[in-house]
Amino acid sequence: QVQLVESGGGLVQAGGSLRLSCAASGRTFSRSVMGWFRQAPGKEREFAAAISWSGASTVYADSVKDRFTISRDNAKNTVYLQMNSLKPEDTAVYYCATKASNILGPFGGDPQTGYTYWGQGTQVTVSS
Repeated sequence: QVQLVESGGGLVQAGGSLRLSCAASGRTFSRSVMGWFRQAPGKEREFAAAISWSGASTVYADSVKDRFTISRDNAKNTVYLQMNSLKPEDTAVYYCATKASNILGPFGGDPQTGYTYWGQGTQVTVSS
């Protein structure tokens, strides 16, 4: 079993920044792919970013590219999402998720799918 706990959400004005954290426990974290997803009110959950187990590879949704940065500290079993230049449309509950690495590349296949464990989410609200 894996436990994921997100933190760092809050209320911020448009143009501002937030850094989300996701602390993992219960399994070997360093060999896991980590992803961040978000779900806005009335919308389906969508992929935001993913990072390979080594941290060498990252991938982003077009909507957050060049504004968000995903990173990880395997010594601390923590993954981060630095969010800059926030927009009102970034308002959502943000979730981190994990899946095991495998032979299908740095993201264990499609970086947007196949995640096994999820956190409870943290609310991010961006005011205009």
